[in-house]
Amino acid sequence: MSGRRADAHGVSWHLLTGEFPPQPGGVSDYTWQVAEGLAQEGCAVHVWAPGERQDTPPPEGVTVHRLPEGFGVRGLARLERELERLPGPKRLVVQYVPHAFGYRAMNVPFTLWLARRRRDEVWMFFHEVCFPWGWKLPWRHNVLGAVTRAMAAIVLARADRLFVSTPWWNRLLHAPPRRVPIEWLPVPSNLPTQPPASAVERIRASLRTSPETVLLGHLGTYGDLIAGLLEEVLPELLREDARRVAVLAGRGGTRFAEQLTRRYPELTGRVRALGGLPGDELAATLKACDVLLQPFPDGLSTRRSSAMAGLGLGVPLVSNAGPATEPPWHGSHALALAPEPTGAAVLKAARELMSAPETWPALGRRAADFYTENFSLAHTLDVLLDRTDARAVEDT
Repeated sequence: MSGRRADAHGVSWHLLTGEFPPQPGGVSDYTWQVAEGLAQEGCAVHVWAPGERQDTPPPEGVTVHRLPEGFGVRGLARLERELERLPGPKRLVVQYVPHAFGYRAMNVPFTLWLARRRRDEVWMFFHEVCFPWGWKLPWRHNVLGAVTRAMAAIVLARADRLFVSTPWWNRLLHAPPRRVPIEWLPVPSNLPTQPPASAVERIRASLRTSPETVLLGHLGTYGDLIAGLLEEVLPELLREDARRVAVLAGRGGTRFAEQLTRRYPELTGRVRALGGLPGDELAATLKACDVLLQPFPDGLSTRRSSAMAGLGLGVPLVSNAGPATEPPWHGSHALALAPEPTGAAVLKAARELMSAPETWPALGRRAADFYTENFSLAHTLDVLLDRTDARAVEDT
C-alpha cells in the first residue's frame, strides 16, 4: 500500500462502485472525489469498478482495480482473489445503486457476497435503494421492485455503517433487520467551486447581448417532469423583461430550447442551449449566470447535484420544497425556496428574487457558506474519518 495509512486503525479503504471515470455519471464523479480526498488525507485507497484498464490517470495515491467481468459471479471471484492478496484489515465502502452492479439491477449474488465478508468492515452508501413497485405498474416492474428490496434487506442486515444521500430514502430502509443507525451524508457538488475569474468573465461576455443582460441559468438533463415545471416558469420570466436571457446547460438543453422557441417564437434568440460541457467550463458558465432556476417535482434535496453545484459556486438559486426536501432547507436564507412544487409557486419566488438584484451578491455568499458548512467534500471527509458525526436519520 506504498506506506500510506488508511486511518488511525490501519484499515485500508476499498470503494466498490458501478462506475468510475472515464465512465460518466454522478456516482462516478462522487467516488472520484471521495477517493481523492481520502488519499490526500494519507489513507490507503483502492477503487474497484467494472471495465477494462483505462488510460485515464487515477487520483494521486489511489489504486484503481478494473473488473472486466463487472460484479457478476466471475467478477466477484476475481474481486475475492485480489482482495485476499492485499494485506491488513479492509473497509469496503459500497456506492450502492442497484442497476450499476449489473444483472439488470438484480445482482443478488453481489449482495450475498457482501453479507459473508465477515473479516472486513462493510459500509453502505445508498445513492438509490430499490426500484418502484405498485398495483398500477407492470408485473415485470414489481418483480424488479421485490428483488431490489430483498437485496437492500440483505445488505442492511450486514452493514457496519449505513449512509444515505438524502433522508428521503429512509422510508425504504427503516424496516428491520438493521444493525446500525442510518446516517445522512449529502453528496457534494461534482464541479469546482472556484472557477477562474477570467473564464467566468469570458463566458459572461459571450452570453450577454448588452451590459444590461440578465442571465437566468438552468442545469439539468431536461427530463419530462422537470422540463414541464421549467416551461411553466421560464417563458413568463423572459417575457416580463426583455433584458433576460435563458442559459440552458446540460444534455437535452438543445431539444428543450427548440421546443420552447417553437411554442413561444417571441423568445427566439433569448434561449441559449450549451449542451454538455466539461466540468471546468460548466462551473464557469454557471458562475457567469446572475440567477439559477432549479425546480424539482419532488422538491429540492441533497441528491440534486445541479442544485449543489449552484450553491457551491455561490450563485443565487431559485428552487422549491416538496416531499423529498430535507429540514435544513426550510427557513434557510441561502436561496429562494418556493413552498411547493408548482409552477405558480416557483414563478412567484423567482419574480420576487428577480425584482431585487441588489440582494443577489449577499444571497450568493450565504449560499456558498451554507454549502461549505453542510454539503462540501470537506464535510463528507470529516464524517468518514470520524472527525464529526453525520446527521442521524430518524426512523419514519
